[in-house]
Amino acid sequence: MKKVFLFVCILLASCTAKVEKEVLPPTGEEDRAFWVETLVRLADPVLTNLSNNTLKQNMPFESLSDDPFRKKVSYLEAVGRLLCGIAPWLELGPDESAEGQLRAKYIDLAVNGLKNVVNPDAPDYLTFGEPYQPLVDAAFLAQGLLRAPTQLWGNLDEESKARMITELKRSRVIKPWESNWLLFASIVEAALLEFTGECDMERMTYGVTKFRNEWYKGDAIYGDGLAFHADYYNSFVIHPMLTDVLIVLKKHKLEGADFLDTQLVRHTRYAEQLERMISPEGTFPVVGRSIVYRFGIFHALSQVCLMDILPPKVEPAQVRCALTAVMRNQLKSPANFDANGWLKVGFAGDQIGMSESYINTGSVYLCASALLPLGLPLSHPFWSAPFTEWTNLKAWKGIDVGADKAIGN
Repeated sequence: MKKVFLFVCILLASCTAKVEKEVLPPTGEEDRAFWVETLVRLADPVLTNLSNNTLKQNMPFESLSDDPFRKKVSYLEAVGRLLCGIAPWLELGPDESAEGQLRAKYIDLAVNGLKNVVNPDAPDYLTFGEPYQPLVDAAFLAQGLLRAPTQLWGNLDEESKARMITELKRSRVIKPWESNWLLFASIVEAALLEFTGECDMERMTYGVTKFRNEWYKGDAIYGDGLAFHADYYNSFVIHPMLTDVLIVLKKHKLEGADFLDTQLVRHTRYAEQLERMISPEGTFPVVGRSIVYRFGIFHALSQVCLMDILPPKVEPAQVRCALTAVMRNQLKSPANFDANGWLKVGFAGDQIGMSESYINTGSVYLCASALLPLGLPLSHPFWSAPFTEWTNLKAWKGIDVGADKAIGN
């Protein structure tokens, strides 16, 4: 009997070992494949229809608002927010790899689609100059163009470039609110400066000055205007756009560019805080407005990864693994997409009650902003390093992760 018991124990141990051997964490290459799959799933309905001039015809409209203007502007929301997120991946350009060929496809779709966006005779000519929402998404589009100057802006023909400039300038009739909206005006002017050499300097720098001199609350957190808001707008808009505007100011050697060094310290610290928001299970606090932008709440963290300026104690691969866990959690329900592949309004499925009246089908494509690290090549440690545990995963396992410290400026 003892021999039988011993045999069973050995057999069970052997089976357990085999199971443990089989359940290996995904490699960086496997994670990247999932990210690219996610990108394609988000991009394909938007860019295929836009390229075919059928975006207005086929994109659904889902919102708590019954204002017809919300539907009118929803198309630019989808285009601007999607391209803002996938532009760095497109900017890698085509190559002979399967992923490179996929990029070639979506570069062509995006460029042809942008030509339609700014062509007054095209069915998918979009609205830029009517108050107020178009300013927001002209800004996300401008940020996308800045992030892909070769593959998006550079591949437009001269007529389409001139039309794009005209449309971006139309947004100048919109006076932004004294909040994160000021940075929408700033980033549009930054793009105009970058692509034409001219801009409205006051419109570009006014928001930068407000955030620099009046709205900083400490430890990398800005107010959304004078008030502090317990939400993720420091990530959705404030840090990414403030940083990108300052980069353009520095490139053109303009007044105010000296703030970039301080802003990068703050941006990096905020990215560190965002990484610590991710639980051991790959979830994060459901706090604040616009929570249905899903993993778009990690825009600022993803941008720091793309810029390769993570703090020393945060390994690029741990961010990859943490964000992959979040995206898998949020997208595992088939209710995230409708029958035709369009993204639904929700947090981890079809949950329109978690949204606000200003949100619609187009708005939620801001989740694509978390995909910025796809602009890093597969050889970068973000992708090439093996599975790495993130801060909360280590801490809750009893691993000493060190103290978290605020910054002083």
